[in-house]
Amino acid sequence: MADTRSRMVDAAISALQRHGVAGMSFTDVLQDSGAARGAIYHHFPGGKTQLIAEAAARNGDEVRAALATLPAADPVTVVTAFLDAIRPVLAASTTGSGCAVAAITVGASEPGSGDTDLRRTAADIFASWGQILAERLESPGLPPAEAGELATTLIMLLEGAHVLCRAAGDLEPFERAARTAVALTRTRYGTRPDA
Repeated sequence: MADTRSRMVDAAISALQRHGVAGMSFTDVLQDSGAARGAIYHHFPGGKTQLIAEAAARNGDEVRAALATLPAADPVTVVTAFLDAIRPVLAASTTGSGCAVAAITVGASEPGSGDTDLRRTAADIFASWGQILAERLESPGLPPAEAGELATTLIMLLEGAHVLCRAAGDLEPFERAARTAVALTRTRYGTRPDA
Protein backbone atom coordinates (compact mmCIF):
# COMPACT_ATOMS: atom_id res chain seq x y z
CA MET A 1 0.00 0.00 0.00
CA ALA A 2 1.27 3.47 -0.87
CA ASP A 3 2.40 5.70 1.96
CA THR A 4 0.29 8.65 3.10
CA ARG A 5 2.29 11.23 1.18
CA SER A 6 2.05 9.24 -2.06
CA ARG A 7 -1.69 8.71 -1.60
CA MET A 8 -2.13 12.45 -1.08
CA VAL A 9 -0.26 13.22 -4.31
CA ASP A 10 -2.39 10.68 -6.20
CA ALA A 11 -5.55 12.23 -4.72
CA ALA A 12 -4.32 15.69 -5.75
CA ILE A 13 -3.77 14.48 -9.34
CA SER A 14 -7.32 13.20 -9.45
CA ALA A 15 -8.67 16.44 -7.94
CA LEU A 16 -6.75 18.55 -10.45
CA GLN A 17 -8.08 16.43 -13.32
CA ARG A 18 -11.67 16.80 -12.09
CA HIS A 19 -11.76 20.31 -10.60
CA GLY A 20 -8.64 22.22 -11.60
CA VAL A 21 -6.61 24.27 -9.16
CA ALA A 22 -9.41 26.58 -8.07
CA GLY A 23 -11.77 23.70 -7.29
CA MET A 24 -9.22 21.47 -5.59
CA SER A 25 -9.49 21.44 -1.82
CA PHE A 26 -7.46 19.88 0.94
CA THR A 27 -10.71 18.39 2.25
CA ASP A 28 -11.13 16.39 -0.98
CA VAL A 29 -7.48 15.33 -0.98
CA LEU A 30 -7.68 14.18 2.63
CA GLN A 31 -10.92 12.30 2.08
CA ASP A 32 -9.72 10.60 -1.12
CA SER A 33 -6.32 9.68 0.33
CA GLY A 34 -7.53 8.64 3.78
CA ALA A 35 -4.97 10.97 5.37
CA ALA A 36 -5.43 12.76 8.65
CA ARG A 37 -5.72 16.55 8.68
CA GLY A 38 -2.31 16.91 10.30
CA ALA A 39 -0.71 15.20 7.32
CA ILE A 40 -1.11 18.26 5.12
CA TYR A 41 1.63 20.47 6.52
CA HIS A 42 3.65 17.54 7.80
CA HIS A 43 4.13 16.24 4.25
CA PHE A 44 3.67 19.52 2.37
CA PRO A 45 5.08 22.41 4.42
CA GLY A 46 4.72 24.60 1.32
CA GLY A 47 0.96 24.05 1.48
CA LYS A 48 -1.37 23.73 -1.48
CA THR A 49 1.16 25.09 -3.98
CA GLN A 50 3.70 22.41 -3.06
CA LEU A 51 1.10 19.65 -3.23
CA ILE A 52 -0.14 20.87 -6.62
CA ALA A 53 3.39 21.12 -8.02
CA GLU A 54 4.26 17.62 -6.84
CA ALA A 55 1.01 16.21 -8.21
CA ALA A 56 1.65 17.80 -11.61
CA ALA A 57 5.25 16.56 -11.60
CA ARG A 58 4.17 12.99 -10.84
CA ASN A 59 1.47 13.08 -13.50
CA GLY A 60 4.01 14.54 -15.91
CA ASP A 61 6.44 11.71 -15.13
CA GLU A 62 3.70 9.12 -15.72
CA VAL A 63 2.84 10.61 -19.11
CA ARG A 64 6.52 10.93 -20.05
CA ALA A 65 7.05 7.24 -19.21
CA ALA A 66 4.08 6.28 -21.38
CA LEU A 67 5.37 8.40 -24.26
CA ALA A 68 8.77 6.71 -23.97
CA THR A 69 7.10 3.41 -24.87
CA LEU A 70 5.96 4.71 -28.26
CA PRO A 71 7.89 3.27 -31.19
CA ALA A 72 10.86 5.16 -32.57
CA ALA A 73 9.67 4.97 -36.15
CA ASP A 74 8.53 6.90 -39.18
CA PRO A 75 6.32 9.93 -38.44
CA VAL A 76 3.03 8.29 -39.49
CA THR A 77 3.67 5.34 -37.18
CA VAL A 78 4.61 7.59 -34.25
CA VAL A 79 1.61 9.88 -34.78
CA THR A 80 -0.76 6.91 -35.06
CA ALA A 81 0.69 5.28 -31.93
CA PHE A 82 0.45 8.57 -30.04
CA LEU A 83 -3.18 9.05 -31.03
CA ASP A 84 -4.02 5.47 -30.05
CA ALA A 85 -2.30 5.97 -26.68
CA ILE A 86 -4.16 9.18 -25.82
CA ARG A 87 -7.62 8.07 -27.00
CA PRO A 88 -8.55 6.43 -23.61
CA VAL A 89 -7.29 9.50 -21.75
CA LEU A 90 -9.47 11.73 -23.89
CA ALA A 91 -12.43 9.40 -23.41
CA ALA A 92 -12.15 10.26 -19.71
CA SER A 93 -12.37 13.93 -20.67
CA THR A 94 -15.84 13.34 -22.06
CA THR A 95 -17.03 12.65 -18.50
CA GLY A 96 -15.34 15.63 -16.91
CA SER A 97 -11.73 14.64 -16.42
CA GLY A 98 -8.88 16.74 -17.70
CA CYS A 99 -5.14 17.12 -17.69
CA ALA A 100 -3.64 17.73 -14.26
CA VAL A 101 -0.67 19.52 -15.81
CA ALA A 102 -2.84 21.85 -17.90
CA ALA A 103 -4.93 22.54 -14.80
CA ILE A 104 -2.02 24.25 -13.11
CA THR A 105 -1.69 26.76 -15.94
CA VAL A 106 -5.05 28.30 -15.11
CA GLY A 107 -6.98 29.04 -11.98
CA ALA A 108 -4.21 29.55 -9.42
CA SER A 109 -4.35 33.31 -9.48
CA GLU A 110 -4.47 34.24 -5.81
CA PRO A 111 -1.68 36.64 -4.79
CA GLY A 112 1.25 34.64 -3.47
CA SER A 113 -0.27 31.39 -4.72
CA GLY A 114 2.86 30.39 -6.57
CA ASP A 115 1.06 30.86 -9.90
CA THR A 116 4.22 31.81 -11.80
CA ASP A 117 6.13 28.82 -10.41
CA LEU A 118 3.25 26.49 -11.28
CA ARG A 119 3.09 27.78 -14.85
CA ARG A 120 6.85 27.30 -15.15
CA THR A 121 6.44 23.75 -13.82
CA ALA A 122 3.77 23.05 -16.43
CA ALA A 123 5.90 24.53 -19.22
CA ASP A 124 8.82 22.30 -18.21
CA ILE A 125 6.59 19.21 -18.13
CA PHE A 126 5.06 19.94 -21.54
CA ALA A 127 8.55 20.55 -22.95
CA SER A 128 9.72 17.19 -21.59
CA TRP A 129 6.77 15.45 -23.28
CA GLY A 130 7.65 17.18 -26.53
CA GLN A 131 11.29 16.12 -26.17
CA ILE A 132 10.34 12.45 -25.75
CA LEU A 133 8.10 12.61 -28.82
CA ALA A 134 10.78 14.42 -30.83
CA GLU A 135 13.29 11.69 -29.92
CA ARG A 136 10.89 9.04 -31.21
CA LEU A 137 10.53 10.98 -34.47
CA GLU A 138 14.25 11.75 -34.88
CA SER A 139 15.31 8.13 -34.47
CA PRO A 140 14.43 7.09 -38.03
CA GLY A 141 15.98 10.24 -39.48
CA LEU A 142 13.49 13.12 -39.21
CA PRO A 143 15.52 16.34 -38.80
CA PRO A 144 15.48 17.65 -35.19
CA ALA A 145 13.68 20.90 -36.04
CA GLU A 146 10.89 19.07 -37.87
CA ALA A 147 10.65 16.43 -35.14
CA GLY A 148 10.32 19.18 -32.53
CA GLU A 149 7.63 20.99 -34.49
CA LEU A 150 5.60 17.81 -35.01
CA ALA A 151 6.01 16.85 -31.34
CA THR A 152 4.75 20.27 -30.22
CA THR A 153 1.78 19.94 -32.57
CA LEU A 154 0.90 16.58 -31.02
CA ILE A 155 1.05 17.98 -27.47
CA MET A 156 -1.18 20.86 -28.56
CA LEU A 157 -3.60 18.37 -30.15
CA LEU A 158 -3.73 16.44 -26.87
CA GLU A 159 -4.36 19.48 -24.69
CA GLY A 160 -6.88 21.06 -27.07
CA ALA A 161 -8.71 17.76 -27.40
CA HIS A 162 -9.08 17.59 -23.60
CA VAL A 163 -10.99 20.86 -23.66
CA LEU A 164 -13.09 20.18 -26.76
CA CYS A 165 -14.01 16.62 -25.77
CA ARG A 166 -14.93 17.73 -22.26
CA ALA A 167 -17.15 20.47 -23.68
CA ALA A 168 -18.77 18.20 -26.28
CA GLY A 169 -19.15 15.22 -23.97
CA ASP A 170 -17.85 12.90 -26.67
CA LEU A 171 -14.71 11.99 -28.61
CA GLU A 172 -15.78 13.40 -31.98
CA PRO A 173 -13.57 16.54 -31.77
CA PHE A 174 -10.56 14.31 -31.10
CA GLU A 175 -11.46 11.84 -33.84
CA ARG A 176 -11.70 14.66 -36.40
CA ALA A 177 -8.36 16.10 -35.31
CA ALA A 178 -6.78 12.63 -35.27
CA ARG A 179 -7.85 11.88 -38.84
CA THR A 180 -6.49 15.24 -39.97
CA ALA A 181 -3.21 14.78 -38.08
CA VAL A 182 -2.58 11.38 -39.70
CA ALA A 183 -3.53 12.66 -43.17
CA LEU A 184 -1.30 15.73 -42.87
CA THR A 185 1.60 13.68 -41.51
CA ARG A 186 1.23 11.15 -44.33
CA THR A 187 1.13 13.96 -46.90
CA ARG A 188 4.18 15.72 -45.50
CA TYR A 189 6.37 12.76 -44.53
CA GLY A 190 5.15 9.88 -46.65
CA THR A 191 3.31 6.65 -46.04
CA ARG A 192 4.67 4.03 -43.69
CA PRO A 193 5.42 0.73 -45.43
CA ASP A 194 2.57 -1.23 -43.77
CA ALA A 195 -0.08 1.49 -44.17
